Amino acid sequence: MARDTLTGTRIRERRVILGLKQAELARRAEISASYLNLIEHNRRRIGGKLLLDLAEILGVEPSSLTEGAEAALIAGLREAALTAPASGAEIDRLDEFAGRFPGWARLLADSRSRIETLERSVEALTDRLAHDPQLADALHEMLSTVTAIRSAASILAEPGDIDPEWQRRFHRNIYEDSARLAESSRSLASYLEAEGEAAAKSGTPQEEVEALLEAADYHIAALDEGRAPEEAAEELGTAMSPTARALLRRAFQRYAADAAAMPLGPVMEAVKTTGTDPLALAERFGTDPARAMRRLASLPSGAACGPVGLAICDASGVFTYRRPLPDFPIPRFGADCPLWPLFAALSRPMSVLSRGLHAAGRQSGAVDAIAFAQPSGPPQINREPVFEAHMLIFPTRAGGEGAEEVGITCRICPRSNCPARREPSLLGDAGEQGF
Repeated sequence: MARDTLTGTRIRERRVILGLKQAELARRAEISASYLNLIEHNRRRIGGKLLLDLAEILGVEPSSLTEGAEAALIAGLREAALTAPASGAEIDRLDEFAGRFPGWARLLADSRSRIETLERSVEALTDRLAHDPQLADALHEMLSTVTAIRSAASILAEPGDIDPEWQRRFHRNIYEDSARLAESSRSLASYLEAEGEAAAKSGTPQEEVEALLEAADYHIAALDEGRAPEEAAEELGTAMSPTARALLRRAFQRYAADAAAMPLGPVMEAVKTTGTDPLALAERFGTDPARAMRRLASLPSGAACGPVGLAICDASGVFTYRRPLPDFPIPRFGADCPLWPLFAALSRPMSVLSRGLHAAGRQSGAVDAIAFAQPSGPPQINREPVFEAHMLIFPTRAGGEGAEEVGITCRICPRSNCPARREPSLLGDAGEQGF
């Protein structure tokens, strides 16, 4: 039902809220009760002075009667309905629902927004708990220490006399193990509570590099200006661990090579025509699609191509570079969805794969993904090539129709009956997942 045909419904709802009888409102508006009844049942259009008089009597702005709920509220309700198609929500009556019950409509839309935020937090925490090597080591150390304390305590608690010398040894062991447990607990708490720079310092070398690139918005101006990658890495990576600095130097060397082959100024001008098409950009500069993808992902914000994300993995499927998009996050520690074209490209090297994707269980928009795999180094005699896959992602311009529903990781993917599922989801019934 169109918005401009619901004015009568909004008048009726506002009248009921105020406790006015239909006859009383008609009398104060100086119209007949039968005419007001037709208006309230949307059988007569209303405007001009009568609309102004009714709005004044009801104590609302005239626009709230004619325009109804805001577009953002309607859009939020529509997204909530689309994420749960089995609910049978009447999408064609959203405007009527929001107009008649604006408070409930806002509550529902806000709840859906909060659920989405919590789902993203669950994704990040689940990914971290499942795959964070430092967290796993810390928990293993704590469990080992607790076991040692319990073993010593159980011996002391057994009936019978224990030699005083052995008693002193057990007491000393319990004391030392308790101190180690307390220190491990403090370290684990600090690690879990760490944010920003502190989190990067306590993470893996790869995380340190990713934190630096994220802070720079993935664009290193010094390298685009011709700065030596080794010098830039030493300057920007001063606070990093030696291993992280080595990774940063390697990343900067690749960035500098890309910048030399595809200078920033010409690329910024070219993307006004090519947009996010890495093939067109690669042809324009006489290079390969993988380099064009990396260059698109390193452009400064405000580039004509718009926002892009990029995932790079080696032949084992481990990420070596990740630039996520808000609509399409990329797991930090792997265990990602095997349905992504990034991994299909590894089995079809030198072929460009294009696919529309939508993250399962999310109300965010769809993305377009272009994947390409190629050897990571020059060919060598009698040696198999080592392949590396790139996947460029960007907001779809086709409306999202026909996009394939894929997960982020199996543990938080609600998609049912997926042939690629590795483990049950936290968000659904394992029996529905084929387990």
